[in-house]
Amino acid sequence: MKSHQEIFFKSLLLIHMFVVYFFTAVDGQSDSSSSSSVVVAGYNVSAPAGSSVTLQCVSGRMVWTRDNLRDRQRVVHWDVFRPHVDDGMERVLDMYSAGEQRIYNSYNLKRVGLSQKAFKDGNFSLVIKDVTMNDKGLYSCNLHHLYCHLYETVRVQLNVTKSRRKEQRYWDGYKAVFVVLVGNTVVLPCINRRSVWTDWGNDEENQQVVHWDRQSPGIYHDRADRLVDLYATGEQRSYGPSFLQRKMNISNQAFSEGDFSLTISDLQVTDQGMYSCHLHHHYCGLHERRQFQVTVEPPVIHATIPAKALPSADKDANKVESPRVINVVLPDHRQHFLLPLGFVLIAFLLLAFVVLIIILITRRRKTTELYSVGSTRSNRSRCSSDEFEMEVAETSLPIREPDDRFDFKNNLLKEVNMNTQRKVIDLDEEMQKCRK
Repeated sequence: MKSHQEIFFKSLLLIHMFVVYFFTAVDGQSDSSSSSSVVVAGYNVSAPAGSSVTLQCVSGRMVWTRDNLRDRQRVVHWDVFRPHVDDGMERVLDMYSAGEQRIYNSYNLKRVGLSQKAFKDGNFSLVIKDVTMNDKGLYSCNLHHLYCHLYETVRVQLNVTKSRRKEQRYWDGYKAVFVVLVGNTVVLPCINRRSVWTDWGNDEENQQVVHWDRQSPGIYHDRADRLVDLYATGEQRSYGPSFLQRKMNISNQAFSEGDFSLTISDLQVTDQGMYSCHLHHHYCGLHERRQFQVTVEPPVIHATIPAKALPSADKDANKVESPRVINVVLPDHRQHFLLPLGFVLIAFLLLAFVVLIIILITRRRKTTELYSVGSTRSNRSRCSSDEFEMEVAETSLPIREPDDRFDFKNNLLKEVNMNTQRKVIDLDEEMQKCRK
């Protein structure tokens, strides 16, 4: 029975995951342009109502320049560094997207080269035939896209050996290392299949577009309202009511200056929300988004009529009296009253708690002192009574009527000495008992 329940719950979980994935995929396809953008910056902007605010969105990579030689903007070149040579760095070859490859050393003619389809399939690997000991060194593949500001470098270490058992390829943590047998052919890898190396057509200006969106509070970015679109050709599209189109605009020189900032005039509370600036350069593979959280504050009130002093009979009428201003602060909310009251109550409770602790400690001390005094008095009274009995016993001496006075004195002294010794012994014993 338990296994059937587990299977049932697992099936429900799989169905739930499938439904969530399906709706997420559909939701993401609804606005692929916004979801594919990467958020590169976020700002918080606050401005008073009725004022104008500018949301700064500047990007030098989106600057539009018409270049008829755009095919010469993409170039790849291979270099080799040999530490045992005086001039260690040497150019092996280079190649433009619209031209033939150029080999710099005659020794490498028909021996070193790239594929003629390198800029179509993105494979710029260097092929070296009949490897010799002079080919040993650190090779670097440099990819440059000047128009799109792309600069990448791939390094490969080539070592040559005469023993077939020493042939190997491995990664040393920084670069690939190839150990090749003399006389063989080696291919040094350098692959970049990004869409940036693919020419999308002659209408390159249609590949660049900037658009602004606005999200009201509680609305996701894929449900945002489109405000304005601007293409590199100069075409601009505004959306929404006419009054909204008049108060929000972008400069027509945006693509020549790289400044795509949005200016909002007569800012109102209804204009609050999240504004997004999307920069798309499909040819260069650029998709960026900058977000601005706009908050509208209360309008700034400026005094239009200056304060004047009232005339007084006791003062000189020619002198102007400075206005007397009395500031009255009124609480806007109940919390302004409850907050001090709470502090007072907390302080009173703390004071009462401290007083209660002091009273309990005082009572406990008094009880302890009374108990100790009573015990000492009982001990002392018992010991004092014994002493009193001892003194009374000392006074109770036997009185006899002797016949002879001399014998009587001697016998009396002996008895007194014996009684005294006994009493001293008894007194010592009583004292020891009292001490214990």
